[in-house]
Amino acid sequence: MSVKFNHTIIHAKDQAASAQFLSELLGLPEPTRFGHFHAVKLSDGATLDYMTTKDAIAGQHYAFLVSEEVFDSLIAKIRDRKIPHWADPFGQHANQINTHDGGRGVYFQDPNGHYMEAITVPYGGW
Repeated sequence: MSVKFNHTIIHAKDQAASAQFLSELLGLPEPTRFGHFHAVKLSDGATLDYMTTKDAIAGQHYAFLVSEEVFDSLIAKIRDRKIPHWADPFGQHANQINTHDGGRGVYFQDPNGHYMEAITVPYGGW
């Protein structure tokens, strides 16, 4: 039997706004309502299911492998909207991107403090 990632639940203060934020930045289809969630469908069929919580949110890390075209669009949106971003996970290289493994990468936070990352080449060049 093969194993394929299907979905994860992401806690948010406003699930609709958070799902919309990510889908717009990554150029994904509009989020859809599914039960208690607002689901963002990725191109491989997996979903990020945003769920509203009143509890404190511990920021998690989510990394996305994107095409060069999606990266170009993403970084333009980040810069146009003045969204803080970094070339590294520690925030030491603000307003920059990285070029690890011959690709490009960027880190930014969503409205809930989750750490989002977009890369065009998997680390290690796999």
